[in-house]
Amino acid sequence: MKKILLGSGSPRRRELLSMMDVDYEVVKLHDVEEVYPDTLAAEDVPAYLSRLKAQSYVNQLKDNELLITADTVVIIDGDILGKPKDAEDAVRMLCRLSGAKHKVITGVSITSNDGIHTFDEVTEVEFNEVPEAEIRGYVAKYQPFDKAGSYGIQEWIGLVAIKKIDGCFYNVMGLPTATLYREMKKIGAF
Repeated sequence: MKKILLGSGSPRRRELLSMMDVDYEVVKLHDVEEVYPDTLAAEDVPAYLSRLKAQSYVNQLKDNELLITADTVVIIDGDILGKPKDAEDAVRMLCRLSGAKHKVITGVSITSNDGIHTFDEVTEVEFNEVPEAEIRGYVAKYQPFDKAGSYGIQEWIGLVAIKKIDGCFYNVMGLPTATLYREMKKIGAF
């Protein structure tokens, strides 16, 4: 059985791995500048970035270790919404998502000494209309500055504003758990 390492500071990814009953250790990745080629399609960015994160640590992996890295983005009308810079940026993003459909894509890389295996998962989410005053209240209370698209589906806004979701709920939280489990089994993680 491999020792599983999580290369992520995301509390949601830690929570989801724990809920999957996966024993893991969080490791600090080298500072990875999350830049990607301008020619890369928006849908390919999360997988590219998760792989970039994995490559920053690959030389430190021992034979019995397996590293999980991930990156999540929100895409609306072909534009990537990453993590907001500040409260106004978060409000701007959420106003754009209000009453609209968007995609949440998480790219995941599972890395061992045998190489880097990367996949992604797409979930489509539709928001009801949310008044700007409520968006501002959400941003002030929940401070969603560490979340792609400026929202946590498991928080207030997810409970009251999500009209429809097509795909993996947990993917929107940052980790497509069912697909990750299947992929880890395939490579003999457990």
